[in-house]
Amino acid sequence: MREHAQRLNGLGTTIFAEMSALAVATNSVNLGQGFPDRDGPDSLLEDAITAIRAGANQYPPARGVPALRQAIADHQKRFYDLSYDPDTQVLVTTGATEAVAAALLAYVEPGDEVIALEPYYDSYSAGIAFAGGRRVPVTLRAPDFRLDLDELRAAVTPRTKVLLINSPHNPTGTVLTDDELRGVSEVAVEHDLIVITDEVYEHLVFDGRPHKPLASYDGMAERTVSISSAGKTFSVTGWKIGWVTGSPAIVTAVTTAKQFLTFTSGAPFQPAVAGALALGNDYFDALRADLQARRDLLCDGLADLGFGVHRPQGTYFVTTDIRPLGHTDGIDFCRMLPERTGVVAIPHQVFYDNTEAGRPLVRWAFCKQPQILQEALTRLQKL
Repeated sequence: MREHAQRLNGLGTTIFAEMSALAVATNSVNLGQGFPDRDGPDSLLEDAITAIRAGANQYPPARGVPALRQAIADHQKRFYDLSYDPDTQVLVTTGATEAVAAALLAYVEPGDEVIALEPYYDSYSAGIAFAGGRRVPVTLRAPDFRLDLDELRAAVTPRTKVLLINSPHNPTGTVLTDDELRGVSEVAVEHDLIVITDEVYEHLVFDGRPHKPLASYDGMAERTVSISSAGKTFSVTGWKIGWVTGSPAIVTAVTTAKQFLTFTSGAPFQPAVAGALALGNDYFDALRADLQARRDLLCDGLADLGFGVHRPQGTYFVTTDIRPLGHTDGIDFCRMLPERTGVVAIPHQVFYDNTEAGRPLVRWAFCKQPQILQEALTRLQKL
């Protein structure tokens, strides 16, 4: 039997699959995988049902249904004053994960270097490997998880092709500041780099902070692959409706790769998401406020239990240091936790090349109903 392709080495089963299986086996509260435990707005769900019954069940257009592409363009203009032609500058994808993979396949040649902020979402490693690229980490270090622009500049070599930027950042919850984003844009322009930005948590930013897309900075419109999705904003992670915005050349390049991955998907969900993107500001404001309250509930509870808590600025996740509780290895801790307490979390170090930086850190999802978060905190008292 021939061996599998070397690009698969080190990927294996995701930590999310392992920990979710442990959650089921131990009847645990699952604060590992980042999905909400309630559905999105009723209007969104009803629009999908209406679309199914109206026959929107076959292949939609390859770049996405016109109504959704227009809604995405309108969203970018409404929130960020960025103008996109829905026919040439918007692409609908099967979630943001496919969008990131297609963008990497579109721009990375074998041997090219891709700089990514570490810790990074696990699909980034796989996407870079599939494209034949070389991953170069720039580490966001505890306790502040700020981007060191000098370290970013030092990471650039003649082989660097792409910067892969995630803000709001999973798993740390960091939201890049204006100075940090400006520094990234200066590096990208100086070295003529493509920048892929994963912005799926764009509406989950707390404490009055703004989300600023990198595409809005000088010199970035023509070099930025901007990516987002409906899953986090509208609590429909299983629908897998994502999108890319960028210059006509960028969208054409990403479409060329994407069409041979899924071709197209989500026919009845696309018009439903189009309607949801037009919801009033009250929806987006309430979403932020609700998740901020849940963040505070979980952060305060974990701090009371003795964890070192790094309160996030955005996303679904809070990071804790387990050393105050006498533990030093996050993987061992998370594998022990379900059996001992009936709670599941995710170890940080699986998101690092520099595993020592993440060894004592554990990620918890707070996108659950308050009573579930409280139950998890009650169970964790067994520690």
